[in-house]
Order: sequence, then C-alpha cells, then structure tokens
Amino acid sequence: MTNIVLTGAGSGGHITPILAVASELKRLQPDVRLVYIGQRGDKLGDIPAEHPAFDDVFTVRAGKFRRYHGEGLRQLLDIPTLLLNARDALYVVIGIYQSWRLLRRVRPAVIFIKGGFVGVPVGLAAAGLDIPYITHDSDAIPGLANRIIGRWAVRHAVALPAEVYSYPRDTTVTTGIPLQAEFKPVTAKLKRQYRAKLKLPTEAKVLFVIGGGLGSQRVNQAVIAAVPHLLREFPDLHVLHAAGRGNEKDSMAAYGRELSSSEQGRIKVYDFIKDVYLYSGAADVIITRAGATNLAEFALQGKACIVVPSSFLAGGHQLKNAQYLAKQGAALVIAETDLMVDSNRLARQASGLLRDVKRRDKLSAKFKVFAKPSATTELAHLILDQL
Repeated sequence: MTNIVLTGAGSGGHITPILAVASELKRLQPDVRLVYIGQRGDKLGDIPAEHPAFDDVFTVRAGKFRRYHGEGLRQLLDIPTLLLNARDALYVVIGIYQSWRLLRRVRPAVIFIKGGFVGVPVGLAAAGLDIPYITHDSDAIPGLANRIIGRWAVRHAVALPAEVYSYPRDTTVTTGIPLQAEFKPVTAKLKRQYRAKLKLPTEAKVLFVIGGGLGSQRVNQAVIAAVPHLLREFPDLHVLHAAGRGNEKDSMAAYGRELSSSEQGRIKVYDFIKDVYLYSGAADVIITRAGATNLAEFALQGKACIVVPSSFLAGGHQLKNAQYLAKQGAALVIAETDLMVDSNRLARQASGLLRDVKRRDKLSAKFKVFAKPSATTELAHLILDQL
C-alpha cells in the first residue's frame, strides 16, 4: 500500500487545506494510505484526528520562533521571548528525532507540508531520509517554516503567480489554495438551503463573524461592542459569531452583559466551526481576519466581506493580503488601529453594507475574480504525480 504523509498545524489556515487535500486524494486514489503528522499540544489537533480521510494520526514536538511584525529589535531584547525561543529550539531538535523515527516506520512515498512549526522537524527529517516532499504557501510571503525547509523540496506549490516567490522557478507551481469541496459559488437557492439547515429566517439579514480557528481577541472585542448597536438598528438581523477555540463561554458572557434576552435570541456564538461553508454561505456580510484560506473560501462563495487584518503576525502577510483586496475594491478593510481609536467604526461599516444590497453585490463580483475552484484537485494531482 502506498503511504502519503500530510503535515501542518498551528492554525485553521494550515489544517483546513490539509483536510481538503486529504479528501481529494482519497477520492482520486481510494487505496492510498494517508497519515497525518501534527504538532504535539496543538489546540486544533483533534480536527484532523477525527477526519475520516486519515488512516493514522501522529504528533511530534515542534518549536515556535517568536517574532512580531513591527516590533523590530525590541523583541530581541525581551527576556521572556528569548527564553521561550530557546526552549522551543530544543523542541525542534526533539521533533527532528521523533520525525526521523516515525518516517522510517511509515515509509511514505511523498510528504505534503502545508506549513506551520511542525513542518520544520518533519521536513528536515524527510530531507535526511531522501523522502520527497512538496510545500504549499497560501500567502505572498512564504512562512518561516517553508523557507527553512524549502531548499530540499521537490515542488513548491503556491497560491499566487510563481514570479511572486523567491523559490526556483522550475520547481514552483501555482495551484491556488486548496479548499474543501463544500465551498462553491452561493446562489440564492443555495443560500436559502443553508439558512434552513441553520434554522435562520429566509428573509432575515445575517452577519457572520470569524477570526480564525483560534479566534482573535481584538476582533471578538470589536464585534461584541458593535453587535448591540446592529441588533437594535436591524430588528431582523441574526449574528453568527465563531469566536475561536476556547473563547465561546467568555464571548457569550460578554454578550449577556450587553444584550436583552430577546436580543440574545438573535445571536449564536461558537468556538471552532468545521462546516464554515454553511455559516458563510448563509450570510449577507462577513467580518473576517485576512488569513489567505478564509479569503479564498469567501471569494469562491462570492461574499461581501469586512476584513480586519492582524497587525502583528510575522512578515505582515495579512496586511499585504488585505491591502491587495482593498486596492482591487474587492473588500472593505479596517485596520486594527482604527478599531482602537474609534470603537464604532466596525458598527458603521457593517451597518452600511447590511443596508446597501448594490454595494454588497459590487464587492461580491470583484471578490469572485480571485477564486480558483480547481486548486484542491490540482494540488492532489501534483502530490500523486510524485508516486
């Protein structure tokens, strides 16, 4: 039996594309054995572990190199950060040994590395064992993990045109971002079906909020401040808020302090949502971070989005994603600093979009241009070609 290893962890932006690729590999070649290697202690590790496409799931140690966009030299002088980086450097060494032993046992024909900290020990071990692997980058700026292991990759799958990246041109392949098969252009009929599944009124206004698989404290706080105003302005508004893993109770308690019992009946709070396509497909307006995977999903669905990019992620890749969309007129972008200066900014922007159907349609049409429906299949074929 042919074994294929898929690895990546740390965020929904790494894990959900892996699930999409795994499902497509099984569809194209049902007899292949898929093995997932995750990071020990990953808060989202249960998601791939429960996915039916994987035949085996393992974890190894991995370490994070902490660096923050805009912090400059200050972060190099921060003692707690230095200590954590030193500890995690040891975790990487342990992870390389664990990965080396695991890969010798599994003997995969090829490895797919989506990115994230776990990609470093797995990739380095694979390089030492001469096991071919393919990396994938969703953003214009490759992640640090993929930059470290990139020199030994047989292929670099990327979301944007190959010339955007510094990888060797002859090994770089533009595939787009792999998405789960459930994501598709949302018609009026499909939107009604999604709302029926979620028990939402067909003619209601629906706002969906998602700050990533682990959530975003800044986005959650801004939304919790804005939603009471919106619910009172729009009596037919329903809000679906994916607050992130571990944030559901605190967010619901915060809403409870701000909303009446009748208003609370029009809001639902979740932690990690597996079937995001249902909630985003049912929405009129989406408030989201600028993670490349979520943006690709909503572009394919053709959704009007308010994007709040993270200012502190290394490399500033979310800022670049958001700036590009704003320049093309494909989304409304609000900087985190603007939210802190003006607490009503988010409420005003959301209100404007909820009222203006033509404006939503215009954003939707421009956003759809970025969709690449064939990305998952192309990436699965790229992996199978290595067999």
